[in-house]
Amino acid sequence: MNSLRKATLLPQDQKIKNIPFSKFSASGDELAHVTEAIASGGIIGDGKYTKLCQTWLQNRLGSKKVLLTHSCTAALEMAFILADIQPGDEVIMPSYTFVSTANAVVLRGGVPVFVDVRPDNLNLDEAKIKAAITTRTKAIAPVHYAGVSCEMAPISEIATQYGLRVVEDAAQGICSRYNDQPIGSYGDLAAFSFHGTKNIVSGEGGALAINDPLLIERAEIIWEKGTNRSQFFRGDVDKYTWVDIGSSYLPSDILAAFLWAQLQQADSITQHRKDVWNRYHLAFEALEKDGRVRRPIIPQQCQHNAHIYYLLVDSLETRTQILAHLKRSGVQATFHYVPLHSAPAGKKYGRPSGKLNVTEDICDRIVRLPLFANMTFEETDYIISLIHESLL
Repeated sequence: MNSLRKATLLPQDQKIKNIPFSKFSASGDELAHVTEAIASGGIIGDGKYTKLCQTWLQNRLGSKKVLLTHSCTAALEMAFILADIQPGDEVIMPSYTFVSTANAVVLRGGVPVFVDVRPDNLNLDEAKIKAAITTRTKAIAPVHYAGVSCEMAPISEIATQYGLRVVEDAAQGICSRYNDQPIGSYGDLAAFSFHGTKNIVSGEGGALAINDPLLIERAEIIWEKGTNRSQFFRGDVDKYTWVDIGSSYLPSDILAAFLWAQLQQADSITQHRKDVWNRYHLAFEALEKDGRVRRPIIPQQCQHNAHIYYLLVDSLETRTQILAHLKRSGVQATFHYVPLHSAPAGKKYGRPSGKLNVTEDICDRIVRLPLFANMTFEETDYIISLIHESLL
């Protein structure tokens, strides 16, 4: 992995071009592990590397069981089957999230109930959850935006009080913590992503962390297409057969081999990203004091993984101006989600709870900047200079 190098702003005639928004950082061992998987003939799911990755994640999270999946979307679909979402059941979630959070509920016949986010960290506003609870509410799905944890202590308390399941959407949360406990270890279930845009990648991939031991046996069955194959291979049953609903949620062991190399460098990758994140953060302090931007806010009890660095600017017009200036200069920056409650499918399948003023405000003002683990300080400083230029 390239080390981050200290640098000064580049002269105007030496500007860097073509900085992508995201780029995965190879550990150097990916090809060796993939080659070994192929040479062994173990390329289907639930092989050597699948087990290695699952054990690593179980130890890191402190979860009772982790199952690798071919995507975080698949992990969420499994989670809401395990949460026993039935037609008409409601699941509380933020509107400011990716479609997979809601789709996994809708596929069970459930109803996503969209709640506003907090203005500080753009996470589900825990103070607005109780108002969204009805007799049909079955679960809460907090989404840890930008790898910064939701307020899991009060969310867990509410869930216990009302007898609700908690399904953490931790797609962006690998190696993040809340009150020094890993994200993904608070809910009954938690879904992670190893998509190529995430911190730790396998191209496509995900994982389901199961923290309620009573859900483990059924999770394995759902994971194995509705069969008790896992029990058969452990010798718990003398043959395996179809016993429940399920699907093909396992990834190939080739993807798991790639992921295994990434997991071995997880702490190093996270630290490199934090170095870039911190450099951005310091550079934009003066702009924030002048009221030109608002930087990310990280609550004291949250230890984030530097998944996203974003700025909130004063208007959609300013954001459009900044993104256009960056694009002309060879830098790929972007905004983020269209709120789900305002999307056609969100209106059809879900409903908002109360006003979503913060969600509707920030979605037009957010600018996400490039951030990847082998990003150099020269590249970072170039982007910083362009942001300053665009706000002149």
